[in-house]
Amino acid sequence: MFGDVVEPSIKVGTKKWYTVPLSIITHVAVLGALIVIPLMATDMMPTPQSVLAFVAMPPPPPPPPPPPPPPAPPQPVTPQPVTVVNPNAAPVEAPKDIKPEPPPAPPSMTGVVGGVAGGIPGGSVGGVVGGIAPPPPPPPPQAPVRVGGDIKEPKKIKDAKPVYPPLAQTAKISGIVIIEAIIAKDGSIRDAKILRGMPMLNDAALEAVRQWRYTPTTLNGVPVEVVMTVTVNFTLNEPQ
Repeated sequence: MFGDVVEPSIKVGTKKWYTVPLSIITHVAVLGALIVIPLMATDMMPTPQSVLAFVAMPPPPPPPPPPPPPPAPPQPVTPQPVTVVNPNAAPVEAPKDIKPEPPPAPPSMTGVVGGVAGGIPGGSVGGVVGGIAPPPPPPPPQAPVRVGGDIKEPKKIKDAKPVYPPLAQTAKISGIVIIEAIIAKDGSIRDAKILRGMPMLNDAALEAVRQWRYTPTTLNGVPVEVVMTVTVNFTLNEPQ
């Protein structure tokens, strides 16, 4: 062991002096080739999508369509003169020849639809024999007018006391019977009906009212029928 220390088997400085720089240059050249060669082949490398997003911009939107042309102004309408020919107007120019008017057709001796026996030849449809029209039908009767306003209440010129029914008198039934009466043009009672009353007194009240008489009522000087309300009072002391 001490012999190896005194005289080692591996001696430093046995290699040549240029081996270390040559080794460094070789390593640098290899590393440079590894870096430069990939950079020179960029056309064969795929382009990332993020790069394409920045490189390939979307096309700009198309320009808006041009506005429609303004409508053409309406053409003025020139009114055309309208010539109206009046058949009854006198001619402007004299005709070359005047034709005589044809003679009137003789009256037909045959009957026509709608005629009557004994009619006059040449008469019109719907006419009457002798040319005299029948008198118009009489106007419908005027409805009775109600008393009030311009229609004054007529005055009673004949009165009749009602007969108190014995059964109602025995039952001590009294009260007022209200009747609607229609007074004719001559003042008599044409119709009467009960508006409010009592069953045992109604007939006696109607019998009495039908005997009443009033002064005739006129409207514009014409006699008219009127409608008015009358009352009949029944009391146990003295029938009215």
